Amino acid sequence: MQNRYSIAISPPDEVISSVKNMKENLNKEVGWFNSKNSMAHITINEFITSELQLENIKKQLTYICNGFEPIKVHMNSFGSYNNGAFYIAPDDCSKMGLKTIMRHVNNSLCINDKKTSNDPHMSIARRLSPEALGKAKKLFDEVDLNFVCDHVVIRQFNPKIKQFEIIERFPFNNKPSAVQGRLF
Repeated sequence: MQNRYSIAISPPDEVISSVKNMKENLNKEVGWFNSKNSMAHITINEFITSELQLENIKKQLTYICNGFEPIKVHMNSFGSYNNGAFYIAPDDCSKMGLKTIMRHVNNSLCINDKKTSNDPHMSIARRLSPEALGKAKKLFDEVDLNFVCDHVVIRQFNPKIKQFEIIERFPFNNKPSAVQGRLF
């Protein structure tokens, strides 16, 4: 059986709670919107695969994450895309670190037909009308979220609640991968 999955960076509970409050405030202002009930995260990729292949992906992800060093992340501005997405963006230094992690995960995993993200951001809302997007920009003018990115997660789509749910975490262990041989 094939299921839909996503690999993402999941912030700590305090950040998740702050973003949830922002979503609630926006809901009071503009009504329901896409991503309203989605837990705060930074998407790395999304894919459909079998449970058997997922076990292989988990092994790959364990190996990849073993080599990552935790990084400090500072999310300090808001942004939007032409498709009506409104999001929280990292500062330039955090963006570089997050992009490195995202690129390495996406380039290293053997997954067919994955949709990848290369612009780290934490969505507050998706597919807002131009009017609702304008209200969001007026409602939120400052943000200051800090956390240590020390793991990635695999999330599985739950069709009953129409949301992704975390099924496994992969910690960053700062262990360089073994080199099989050296010339010098």
